[in-house]
Amino acid sequence: MTLQKNQIVELNITGMTAEGNGVGRTEDGIAVFVAKTAVGDRIRCRIAKVEKRFAYGIIEELLTPSADRCDDVGCAVYGKCGGCVFRHVSYKAELRYKEQRVKDAFARIGGLSPAFHPILPSPAENGYRNKAQYPVTGDCTAPVIGFFAPRSHRVIEQRYCALQPTVFGHILDAVADWMTHSGATPYDEMTKTGLVRHIYLRQAAKTDQLMVCLVCTSGKLPNVPLLTDKLTAFDNVASICVNINRLDTNVILGEDTFALWGEPCIVDELCGLRFRLSPRSFYQVNRDQAERLYAAAADAADLKEDDILLDLYCGTGTIGLSMAHRVRSLIGVEIVAPAVEDAKRNAAENGITNARFLCADAANAASRLEKEGVRPTVVIVDPPRKGCDRALIETVARMAPDRVVYVSCDPATLARDCAVFAECGYTVTDATPVDMFPRTSHCECVARLRRNTR
Repeated sequence: MTLQKNQIVELNITGMTAEGNGVGRTEDGIAVFVAKTAVGDRIRCRIAKVEKRFAYGIIEELLTPSADRCDDVGCAVYGKCGGCVFRHVSYKAELRYKEQRVKDAFARIGGLSPAFHPILPSPAENGYRNKAQYPVTGDCTAPVIGFFAPRSHRVIEQRYCALQPTVFGHILDAVADWMTHSGATPYDEMTKTGLVRHIYLRQAAKTDQLMVCLVCTSGKLPNVPLLTDKLTAFDNVASICVNINRLDTNVILGEDTFALWGEPCIVDELCGLRFRLSPRSFYQVNRDQAERLYAAAADAADLKEDDILLDLYCGTGTIGLSMAHRVRSLIGVEIVAPAVEDAKRNAAENGITNARFLCADAANAASRLEKEGVRPTVVIVDPPRKGCDRALIETVARMAPDRVVYVSCDPATLARDCAVFAECGYTVTDATPVDMFPRTSHCECVARLRRNTR
């Protein structure tokens, strides 16, 4: 049976992809990926696109609903903005899908079978994101503020996203009102004209401080007093900033930021420490779940007071600094210079004196420390989605730490890299999936590796 575009087929949904699409198979065994389906659904499906070995489909009719489904998705633009993929199923089902995804990645990609701890659910399913960046289009009389549709630069209007604090929507309304009354125009990507490109909001969940940062093509804003009056009407706004980005680029933030009102940063507390957050600072967007993630990482590290802890891809130092009081010394490595400066400042402001931070590529820094004769007993890696380079893994292995803790935002690259660690003499003993981003397809995981001894 050769599938054709617009053909109607009946499918039983039996699995879930990493992107959150349901998977069903035709009578000939051809996999068809269908968004907004649940394991256990039986559907009539219209084939939308045919590839050599698989196809994509769209639900035409739900014949038999899965027990995983929920009635209220809680979002008017679900399926349009592309941020959430699991609003049509219960949170319990979502956790089960994500847990299985991690197990499948280790088995199929890494050829590994560690012990798995139950997935750590997020304390909150909605309202957990402490940061959001909203593109702005339209015109000053009716600015369109929301999120880009998948694989496009078409903005889906959504000011009150269920994943963000409600106050973010009120602030967006205030900024839109200022734009209308001041004539501040949204940026037009086609003509390269206009002022306001993005509205970047950040909340310190513990201290409740708010930052409003307008990403603009110029630092000269019309009617600044009206803008500050509208924003300071919110009691917790502590920082109003302008970031200047004049480049024709998909990168949201430019290099220059200044405070229009208040401080250039806000302060939050995480794991008993205080962290200064500027617009460019990396910080976990789900603060409460980040504390549970870091606790899982510390547990996996099995820290001792004489340990030397090496924290690679350390960002602003949050993971390593949360563990510094439990070890003899901490070395953090990060390639982004402003993040390293933030890490040093965070250490100083929290009275942590046993930490040093290096601004370098992780592989080069590990090689440099190896040449210095530094032998960490524990290494934590928290790489970007692409994972670790083989060169870094081999260098870490030569340093011969007793334990390696891998904090991953992509189960596929985690499994791949754990297989490389296995080639270098390390066994992944156990792993803990962590749901940092409920209702989205993303899943974090903490894996513990131990050096093999003869």
